[in-house]
Amino acid sequence: MRAGPSQEDIRRHNLGALLRHVHLGGPTSRAELTSKMGLNRSTIMALTSDLTAAGLVREELPRETGRAGRPSLVVRPESARVYVFAFDVGPDRLAVARVGLGGVILDRREAVRLRGPFELEELTGILAGFARQMRRKTRADTVCVGAAAAVAGGVRKGDGMIRFGPNLGTEEVPFGEELGRRLGLGLPVSVGNDANLAALAEHSRGVGAAVRDLIYLHGDVGIGGGIIAGGHLLGGHDGYGGEVGHMVVNPGGRACGCGSHGCLEAEVGERALLETAGRLAGEQHGRDAVRAVVDAADRGDIVAQEALKKVGDWLGLGVANLVNIFNPEMVIFGGMLREIYLGSAAQVRTRLTLHAMAPQREKLRLRTSALADDATLVGAAELAFAHVLADPLEVLARANA
Repeated sequence: MRAGPSQEDIRRHNLGALLRHVHLGGPTSRAELTSKMGLNRSTIMALTSDLTAAGLVREELPRETGRAGRPSLVVRPESARVYVFAFDVGPDRLAVARVGLGGVILDRREAVRLRGPFELEELTGILAGFARQMRRKTRADTVCVGAAAAVAGGVRKGDGMIRFGPNLGTEEVPFGEELGRRLGLGLPVSVGNDANLAALAEHSRGVGAAVRDLIYLHGDVGIGGGIIAGGHLLGGHDGYGGEVGHMVVNPGGRACGCGSHGCLEAEVGERALLETAGRLAGEQHGRDAVRAVVDAADRGDIVAQEALKKVGDWLGLGVANLVNIFNPEMVIFGGMLREIYLGSAAQVRTRLTLHAMAPQREKLRLRTSALADDATLVGAAELAFAHVLADPLEVLARANA
């Protein structure tokens, strides 16, 4: 007969749940926490006292409420004291942020990444250097409780190995291990696919907050996706789930970096749009080049309009397939797909009408990312905070040690 959870297990769970409420929801009164968590006032008081003693939260009197009686104390995350490092490695940029508990970006650095082969030592050296710069500026009483990175590639969830990353020019790279060594913080570096982490970010802090079933589609050079089902990320057996960019929508179509033909990424990605618009030979590429096509279409450029229409047709077909399979409440377009969707929304909706089953599309909402270019960085921060939210006191004790 299996024993139930111990009192210590229950306490650990409740501490994590309370900290998660404050981390995601911001300053929250004890009374609100009592209601949201379904616990009595004395239990909430004991939990907040433990978290306050650990330096994870602080309690303050609320601003003037206008109500009679003794006001309920407000619990606030110690954003300036407790932080993580978040890293974002994309085809065209590197970004590092120091993110405080509560999701506050305290400091950040960015650099342009030239497209080409992935040089592990050079790249991790740049990222670790940025982190050290930011750490030198922190107060003596601050503590780093985690680190995580979002990368544009397939990441094995067990060890942070980048198994494939055609748009980064790499495969079989022990990225998490090397970055952790370079950082020298004594903390493991969690690594996740950029689109998966952006999906988590939009689900927790963006346009998809409180939406339990959503699909996030991310575009840079290629197309990635993150699927939230029942409030949880579908990561797959080894962590490679969500590679919707390699769903074949046009058999025999354009060659894809994965080795196949006619993938959504090949028909909708940056190269397809620029080539169809007659701009592939130009020096400009990346999101600026995509925005230039959308702007030209807005100004009446027929070639740019036709390019967006064609790409929008393939995007709409891919979205229709995903809607039929997963029945999401919302589809979010991020990265360069924000601009592509806004320039081809009519084609996307037409394809949905033609190819998505009526019950699946009846309540579907199409949205663009609220977190914009920070979605992947915010997602990396949330991945880094996952450990402390699961066991706040234990993680903090290890970090202080």
